[in-house]
Order: sequence, then structure tokens, then C-alpha cells
Amino acid sequence: MNELLLKIKAIEAEQKKRRELDTLARYNAGPKKHRKQIAFHRSKKRNRWVFGGNRSGKTECGAAEAVYLARGIHPYRKNKPNVFGWVVSLTAQVQRDVAQRKILYYLRPDWIEDIVMTSGRKDSPASGIIDQIHVKNVFGGISVIGFKSCEMGRERFQGSSLDFVWFDEEPPEEIYEECRMRVADKMGDIFGTMTPLKGLTFVYRQIYLNPKNDPEIWYEFMEWADNPFLPKKEVALLENSLDETTRQARQYGKFCTREGLVYPEFDESVHVIDPFDVPEAWQSLISVDPGLKNPLSAHWYAVDYDGNVYVVAEHYAAGLGVDEHADAIRAISERLGWKRDSKGRYCAIIDSAADARTLASSKSVTELFFERGILANPRVNKEMFAGIAQVKTYLSRKNGLPDLYIFRNCVNMIREFKGYFWASGGEHPVKKDDHAMDDLRYFLMTRPAPSRSLPTEIERDKIKKIYTLKRRSQSGRR
Repeated sequence: MNELLLKIKAIEAEQKKRRELDTLARYNAGPKKHRKQIAFHRSKKRNRWVFGGNRSGKTECGAAEAVYLARGIHPYRKNKPNVFGWVVSLTAQVQRDVAQRKILYYLRPDWIEDIVMTSGRKDSPASGIIDQIHVKNVFGGISVIGFKSCEMGRERFQGSSLDFVWFDEEPPEEIYEECRMRVADKMGDIFGTMTPLKGLTFVYRQIYLNPKNDPEIWYEFMEWADNPFLPKKEVALLENSLDETTRQARQYGKFCTREGLVYPEFDESVHVIDPFDVPEAWQSLISVDPGLKNPLSAHWYAVDYDGNVYVVAEHYAAGLGVDEHADAIRAISERLGWKRDSKGRYCAIIDSAADARTLASSKSVTELFFERGILANPRVNKEMFAGIAQVKTYLSRKNGLPDLYIFRNCVNMIREFKGYFWASGGEHPVKKDDHAMDDLRYFLMTRPAPSRSLPTEIERDKIKKIYTLKRRSQSGRR
């Protein structure tokens, strides 16, 4: 009898474990319902799009849809075996951090037949870049979810015949058109989930406006209020962090025109301050946008106990070699008394382009900097529109005070702020005089944390003076 009870308990434990791992079942049958996600899954149209703000639930429904189709368990469509589909992200890094992670979240481990990696190990696929996931289809076959990134170029999207393509964020138009050809002979589906941060692009013209009245086009807008899992306090915090134009896209998923200055929030009388000696506890990283013929832009960043960011110093020069740039970075760091790592190196982040070797050198810029005492990490988030939105939140918080201050000696960053314009149509900023703007984005996209160590008495006095300056600046602004 005891043996029978042990077997029953073992079976129950196994069933409980499977239920815990079956996140897709919880997505389907949870106590809360995201009605617009259900509407997306119910639609029989072959070209479906969700225009949603951040954290509105759009990516969740895209990942769940891909798993439904691959597994052959779609609740509202005719299912079939041996499905082949693509998940398309803007970059390989975004694939790893967003779409790939969501697919793995909704795929129960016992549903996976095999994983083919582009880089990394398949026994820990979440930390690498996946090429394909082979999924056990309920009809007895094997489905394939392939991963692509737009940075591969159009040629890498040719040749295959597909059952579905999921665009996680808006792709370039040429890749969208190529993918339409890939699903044509199988009468497959295209679906996209995106935050429309790029203005009035081809998605606005072809999908939202639908000038040809294509009967297969379907779209829905999702906003924060539609997500029953997003706490109201979190919504309030998000609302307070964005300017009105950005909020239309990031909260409501609305298409917005963007003209004129990229950062109209920048106010030289408020954001530019006189230099002061930065406490070592505040010192964070050097951020570098590399250039040889074009200017190399490097700025020193500090973060205080409340998370305010200070741009402390700059090196901005064109036409120099790596030795000269490295010498200048070390000299400024020594003058500032900038902290080093345990091996005496200055720590920096740098555009990933610096990791590439060229015909002129057998070593990358990153390696050359390393040999000269500068440890430069090339793993930066280069997402343009998310980075711009992040800068805007630091320039224009609704808590009464800005969170970004530039020392007056950083003349090139100040100049770029005042002359950084959107290109015609608002799809991207003008690619000119933007090197400091790039290294600023790289740093703020690291989500810099406030200094954790307790301030000394001298530092408390400095903090008091700085906050007094901020209050005076804000008072003058009114």
C-alpha cells in the first residue's frame, strides 16, 4: 500500500512540475484575460499587426502565436504538421534578449526536439544566439522555428518557403517585402508586434492606412491600460518618465510625426552646469564612439546617489591614430583621478564596430585599446529609437528636476545637442555631427545604477551644493 501511495505521489509531483513549466497553458487559461491578445489570436487574417506601447503585452502574443503554430495547437486556426517559420528581430542581440527569450519561455522543455545555435551552447541557449529550434509537433512531425536578424541584409532572407514570419519590431521595408514572398506559396501568415517609434514609415502607409484595401490586413493598438498584468503604480511611473510625443508611441502605440530637433527638451540654462570635483564613488564609465577620419567621441560619466547622470569630461578629435586617442583618454582620466579596475585599467564601453578587424590591421580597435590600458566593452545597446527615448527621459523627468547634467567644458556634446535634427520624414536623425549623441545613448542604455556607497561628510556638502544649483536652475526656468 505504501509503495502504491509513493507511486501516486510521484505521478502527482510530475504532473505538478509539468503544469509549472507549461507557461503557454497559463497564458491561455489565467484568471486575468488580455482581450486584445485574444482578438489577435482569433483573427483569421494573414497579415496581422499589433501596434503597442512598451509592456502592453504585444511581444507576449507574438511569441505565443509562433509557438501555437509550431506546436500545432493553435486554438483558433486549422493546425498542421511540420511547420516552418521565422522570427525576425532587428539585431542578433535584440533577438537574444527579447524574441528568443519569449519563445523559450512559452516552449515547454519536453516539446523541444533540438536546438541549433549560431553562437553559444545549446545546453544554455538563452545566453547565446539561436539559429533554429526544432519543435515536436502534436501530429508527430517536427516543426522549425528559425531566427533571423535584419542586420543580416535582404539576401539572407531569400530562398525559403515559410508557413509564418513574426516580426518583433518594425523591419526595413525591403526585408518585409522579401518575407512576403517567402510565405506566398504556402499561403502562410505574416504577423508583427511593434512600437511605432520611427514615425510615418511603410508600415504606417501600407498597413495602417491600407490604401489598397487589402482584405488580409488586420491591426490592433495596445496600450498600457489594456494589459491587466501591469500594476497601476508602474503605469504612473512610466507616464511620468516620457514627453508627450514619445508617450503617444510608447504608451498607446500611436504613429507620431517627428520633426525638428531630436531633443527639444535640452535646455542649456538647466542641463549645462559648471564643473566640480566628482567623488570617486560616483565615477562610472567612459563611453566611446570610435572614429579615425571621423571624430572619436569619448565622455566620462558619473552617477550620484539619486541616479542623476553627469557628463564630466570629453575627448573629441578626428584624424588621430589609436595611440594618440589612447594617450588622450589616459591623460584626461589621470587628471580627473578616474578610478581603475583591479589591474590598473580604465573601464569603458565602445561601439561594437570597434571589435571588427580591418585589412589595415590584424587587431581590432578594442584590442588595441586594451593593450594601451583601456578595457573597452563592445557589447553596447545600439538601438537608435529606444536609446533616444532613454535620453529624453533623463532630459525631461516630470519630477520637477532633470536627471542629466553636462559639464560646461564638454563643448562638443553641447553643440551636438543643439544641432541634432531629424531627417526628412522623421525616420531617423541626420547622420552628421552625432558622435557625442551616440556615446551618450550607449551609456544611458546601460541603465546606470545610483552609487551604492554611503557619502562622506565632504561629499554630503557637495551634494547639497549641487542640489541647490539644480533648484536655482529650475526656478530660473519657470
